Amino acid sequence: MSYDAIIIGGSYAGLSAGLQLARARRRVLVVDAGARRNRFASHSHGFLGQDGRPPEEIAADGRAELMDYPNVTWTVGEATAADSEGDGFRVTLGSGEVEQGRRLILAGGVRDELPPVDGLAERWGRSVFHCPYCHGYELDLGRIGVLAVSPMSMHHAMMLPDWGSTTLFTNGAFIPDAEQLEQLARRGVVVEPDAVKSIGGERADINLADGRCVALDGLFVLPRTHINSPLAEQLGCALNDGPMGRYLQVTETQETSVPGVFACGDAALTAGSVALAVGTGARAGAGAHQSLIFR
Repeated sequence: MSYDAIIIGGSYAGLSAGLQLARARRRVLVVDAGARRNRFASHSHGFLGQDGRPPEEIAADGRAELMDYPNVTWTVGEATAADSEGDGFRVTLGSGEVEQGRRLILAGGVRDELPPVDGLAERWGRSVFHCPYCHGYELDLGRIGVLAVSPMSMHHAMMLPDWGSTTLFTNGAFIPDAEQLEQLARRGVVVEPDAVKSIGGERADINLADGRCVALDGLFVLPRTHINSPLAEQLGCALNDGPMGRYLQVTETQETSVPGVFACGDAALTAGSVALAVGTGARAGAGAHQSLIFR
């Protein structure tokens, strides 16, 4: 069967894109591997109307809404390859099946690469976070740490005092200069230059190399991000270099440098959230639909 659009990724961005196309009565296939980026978090925040809900509930409700439309097909699995074919695209699934679509929407998200610090990964999404807007308020003006990974951690450290008393652990990854130290001091940020040995405790206590332990209510870190799906590279989509990883270059309608291929969600953003993913998904779905008409 040939579809008007094939969407790779059935999380928030892919669901939002699919909804626009489904309501335009187009035939849509969603291919989803079931690995949402925020699956480690117990609650999602900052998305209007859904603030504080478990992320799996938001995704499940979105899928149920989308699947109410009879012109939508859902396939569980991975898309392993894609190439252009005529005026559309051919997508190969991990099962070996091949699907055809006139438009392709890449919504597979990104993978986070955390610094190799003992105890960090186990707390990811629970007491170790990357987005202050998503998780800062719940720390209740408590003790917050920033684990430096690059000069971008300066930005993190300057923001976080609005959510609690903040300590920047430079950990050999970033050394603030005199001007930056003055800026941090004005924001009330404590700078800790000693190396971080591990993360422990019920929340995110920092064990330093000199034997000290700094108790925290939450820790923020900027992970490196990697685009999940190999399809963008196979198709030759242009990428931009972001501060924490590469992301897909898109137009205002979320179209990539390859005509007919659209992208949305965290793979097409420098920084992600559920709200931003849904917004870019809506643009991608509408953009893909209109391209079917006006080209």
